Amino acid sequence: MRLPRPSRRGLMLGAAGLATLGGLSACGRTEAPVDEAGRVRLRLAAGGPVSAAHGGFYQAIASGAYERRGLNVEILTGAAGENLPGLLAASAVELALAGDSFTPMRLIADRAPVKAVAAFLQKDPVALMARPDQPLEALSALRDRPILMSAADQAGFWRWLRARFELSADQVRTGTDEENLQALREDPKAVLVGRLTAGDPGEVARAVGFEPRVLLPADDGYPSYSGLVVAPNAFARDNARALRDFIAASVEGWRDYVHGEGGKGDALIRQADKTMTQRRLDAARAALRSGAVVDGGDAALYGLGTMTPDRWQAFAEQTEGAYASAPDWREAFTTQYLPGRG
Repeated sequence: MRLPRPSRRGLMLGAAGLATLGGLSACGRTEAPVDEAGRVRLRLAAGGPVSAAHGGFYQAIASGAYERRGLNVEILTGAAGENLPGLLAASAVELALAGDSFTPMRLIADRAPVKAVAAFLQKDPVALMARPDQPLEALSALRDRPILMSAADQAGFWRWLRARFELSADQVRTGTDEENLQALREDPKAVLVGRLTAGDPGEVARAVGFEPRVLLPADDGYPSYSGLVVAPNAFARDNARALRDFIAASVEGWRDYVHGEGGKGDALIRQADKTMTQRRLDAARAALRSGAVVDGGDAALYGLGTMTPDRWQAFAEQTEGAYASAPDWREAFTTQYLPGRG
C-alpha cells in the first residue's frame, strides 16, 4: 500500500512536531486504533522503496504471524527519503523503519521523543563495489578514488566513511543509478556504493559486464544497524503489549524469510513494487544468509532484533560530527520491548 499523503501541516511539523506531540501526550493516552475485527492496527512506514530489507515484515504478514497476535499490520511504501518525522507527527503511521543508525540519532538531536525499539539487520547491508583488478583489500585504500553514490548516502553513510578514513569531499560523485553505473564502467578507479538487499552486486555485474570486487563496511568497522523499527515514546508507552507482539511476530517473520520459505514474503514485495524481480530478491536473501546480516553478531547471543549499548556508543563516537547538536546515544534506543525484556 502506498503511503497516504500527510497534511501539509503534519509534514511541516517534522521532528519539532513530534516533540510537541510528545509533550501533549503526557496529559493523555495515545492508544493504537483497532479494526472492525478487534485487531490493533499498526501502520509501518517502509522509509523508502521496498526490497529484501523489508522481507521479514512482509513474511510476517503473509504467514499470519501478526494476525495470530491480534495485530493488523500494513506496510506503507513511498519514495526514498520520506519524511518519517512528519508522518509520525501527523499520525499517518504508528511505526517507521530507519535504514541506518543515523536516523534515530538525528531525531533525538532535534529533540524528537522517539526511540529505535528493534534492529532486524545487525549489519548495515551497504556494499562498495569496484573493478576486480583494483587493489582494494580494505576501506583504507579508498583515498583519491571517485566514490559514486546517491544523495541519501552522501548525507548518511558517507559521513562515517569520510571521517573514519580521512577521505576528501571532492571524491563524492552523486547521480542516478544509471549515471553511477556508467561511471563505474568508464572509470577504472571508481567505487560504487550499493546495497546487498537491492540485489547488488549481481545486478551491478549484469549492468557493467564484470564481477565487481566487493567490500562490506560492516565487516571493516562500520557499526550502524539497519532495519530499525522507530516508535514515538508515548506510543510505545501506551501500546507496550501491541509493540511487543509486533516485534515478536517480526522476529518470526525474519527467521522464516531468511532460513525458511520466503516466497510468500517475496510475493508481497513484488506486489508492492511491480519492477522488482525474483532474481534480485533471491540474490538478496542469499546475501542475508551468507553474511549473517539478520542473525549474526549480537543477535546470535540475544535473539533477532537485538541492540546493544556498545554498538550505539561506538556509532555515536564515530559520527559525532554529523549532527547539529551532539545527541545522547542512550536516548536513541530501548530494548525493553524485545522478546524476553521489560
